[in-house]
Amino acid sequence: MKVIAFDCDGVLFDTADSNRAYYNALLRQMDMPEMTEEQFAYAHMNTVADTLAFLFPGQELLAQAKALKQKTSYNPFVKAMKMEPGLMPLLKKLRPAYKTAIATNRSDSMPTLLREHHIGPFFDCIVSANDVARPKPHPDQLLKLLDFFGIDSDQMLYVGDSIVDQQAADTAGVPLIAFNNRSLTAEHHITALREIEDILQI
Repeated sequence: MKVIAFDCDGVLFDTADSNRAYYNALLRQMDMPEMTEEQFAYAHMNTVADTLAFLFPGQELLAQAKALKQKTSYNPFVKAMKMEPGLMPLLKKLRPAYKTAIATNRSDSMPTLLREHHIGPFFDCIVSANDVARPKPHPDQLLKLLDFFGIDSDQMLYVGDSIVDQQAADTAGVPLIAFNNRSLTAEHHITALREIEDILQI
């Protein structure tokens, strides 16, 4: 094993409060009710573009929402993201023996997230929804990481928490570590990031 790759939302960070606040802010400005639990679950796994289409059905409504998004930066909501306990100790323990990476359906909020929480230097490669033609559940992000590091699929572990992570990993042939989600089919199931140290025996 040479590379440990992570999803962002729900793995590196608890983003429930920040994501909910952001999309509810958009909905309120459109005079629409706040997100249901079904809508929130969708937003947790999918890109901003797909989530906007889900929350604002119809071409006219979606066009208004997209215009509003351009005026509503996600940056103020980044501070509400809660880093998972054990993340920094794990990253420090992994490197330099292992390369580390992120594969996330986040898009233009990633640079601010990395800067605000000071974790950018701990990752060798970051692939967001902006960097591939097809975001998760397609395997493109993981395949891009394999190509970047010049490794085979069985030389990378991917830590994810959702069905789109499982589907991407399965298609790419990358072993999955399922984080806080027993419903996923995975090589390992964990409830704390520090358990990765036991899996790798480090």
